Amino acid sequence: MTTTDPRRLVPRTDTVLADPRLTAAAERLGTRIVRGAVADAQDRARRGEITPSAVADSAVAILPVLATSLIPVINATGVVLHTNLGRAALSPAALEAVVAAAGYVTVEFDLTTGQRAGRGAATLHALRAAVPGAEQALVVNNGGAALVLATTALAAGREVLISRGELVEIGAGFRLADLIQSTGVRIREVGSTNRTTYADYAAAVGPDAAAVVKIHPSNFRIDGFTSSATVRELASLPVPVIVDVGSGLLTADPLLPDEPDVAGAIAAGAAAVTCSGDKLLGGPQAGLILGRADAVDRMRRHPLARALRVDKLTLAALEATLQGPPTPTHEYLHADPTTLRARCARLAAAAGGEVVPSAGAVGGGGAPGVPLPGFAVALPPGLARPLRTGRPPIIGRIEKDRLLIDLRCVPPQSDGAVGEAIIEAVTLVAAQGR
Repeated sequence: MTTTDPRRLVPRTDTVLADPRLTAAAERLGTRIVRGAVADAQDRARRGEITPSAVADSAVAILPVLATSLIPVINATGVVLHTNLGRAALSPAALEAVVAAAGYVTVEFDLTTGQRAGRGAATLHALRAAVPGAEQALVVNNGGAALVLATTALAAGREVLISRGELVEIGAGFRLADLIQSTGVRIREVGSTNRTTYADYAAAVGPDAAAVVKIHPSNFRIDGFTSSATVRELASLPVPVIVDVGSGLLTADPLLPDEPDVAGAIAAGAAAVTCSGDKLLGGPQAGLILGRADAVDRMRRHPLARALRVDKLTLAALEATLQGPPTPTHEYLHADPTTLRARCARLAAAAGGEVVPSAGAVGGGGAPGVPLPGFAVALPPGLARPLRTGRPPIIGRIEKDRLLIDLRCVPPQSDGAVGEAIIEAVTLVAAQGR
């Protein structure tokens, strides 16, 4: 008696791909991704994990949501600018602008004259309008690039003066001093770690000094016996002052009284101010440079500016962020604690858990030590993984052996999905424990 090998019953690839669900998925995601899902399902059938008749269903089930490995998540950590989760969430206006800019657009074209136009002119105009004291503006691809371009254009081959207390290390081990020196600028350290005075800078200004660089140490704090020179004091020196405010706060915010802003630095006499676009501004990743026309124009003409320029999608998203309604970042930062508590109470009543106080954070290296009072739903820590690996993935934070689901950065319309996911996670964990 002959026994048929069950692996011979696994359907052919072209047969599975003819399934209408997979045909539609191939049009949306591309043939390569769909073929990969089919191959995985066929392998499962050959190993006996699923029946041959279930290959198409299995392939459909493992298809990604999008044709990218970047998976949208719900940020329930309470950290507004979570670097690992992409920092600022773009506003609906910025998202629409990105979609519009995805095709052919007038990024360097004047419809009236039919001639080439200045790249991103409208975005730069919106940036100057947001900081009226700025004579000129420039956009590059991130905050570090903005600082590198500023120091290179104004001080290549010469010295910049930086306080020892401002030799900041940012994420992933990158040090701003290394970035500055990478293009041939020499750093002269002045003062001490905790105290640097105007006299320290003045004494260090020599014939080779090209600029003073003042860096806001946004990702740490030094308390106690400290002092630092102000931008207004440094502006009286015979060299230009470059100020890196880092976090992208264009104008002062009462919520963050110790966070320097671009407008304030320019008003105090800075020649150029650099910052990030995807932090407190709430826009796309970008490096913003604002300041005096002579300083910014030198940066614009420098060859490095071409290597660091941004694409049309960034220009579109940044313009919409500057001119559109309040961004999600602004709303999350200023979320009303009473409203957060009421939302958490409804979530806890529907899905279980306990409402507890929760101190959110700005994140992204901004406003260290500044808590954002709010509330969260406390759950058993064992729910972290099933929530993190579900659809949609929900990322909370573990604190004091509890999983906190903080709704500060969760759009209210997603509260129902969060509740359903918690119920599913509880059921899954209970089933696994049997």
